[in-house]
Amino acid sequence: MNIPTTLKHKPVIVVPNYENVDGAMALQSDAKGLSVGLAQWNDRGNIEASAKVWRHTGEKWSRQSEELPLHRVLDLAILVCRTNLYFQDAYRLPKYYDPAQTRIDRIPMQGDAMTVEVCTDNEMIDTDIRLLADVVSREGERLGERFALLSSLLKTMGY
Repeated sequence: MNIPTTLKHKPVIVVPNYENVDGAMALQSDAKGLSVGLAQWNDRGNIEASAKVWRHTGEKWSRQSEELPLHRVLDLAILVCRTNLYFQDAYRLPKYYDPAQTRIDRIPMQGDAMTVEVCTDNEMIDTDIRLLADVVSREGERLGERFALLSSLLKTMGY
């Protein structure tokens, strides 16, 4: 199934077989492809790049397909990495977090910092944080493979 090229997002670089490698959903995923291309929200003279996850219901391309500016894709990758790092030691805390100190990190970027913290507004945080820690732990091998690939690519790029 080819990624559509007639919609508002204009794919330029694609992964047409993403469903084969989509984590635990591999081979049964509705996420059929990924693309980097021209953003759907572009106006004349204001061109932006974006990444998109293309989802298919089995009958049609889904409105749940997600398009993100490239910097947000990287910001999410940074957040996933920091979350994984946090959970390497969180088990030492009785609640997997310290209610008196919920900030995990401040990651400097663009003259400010991205604050990473435990969401204590979530009424079920004490349960949900353990559930997330368990999922991250179970996904350790798949995440580790991707972290290693990302690290290798960044080193090759000179970072």
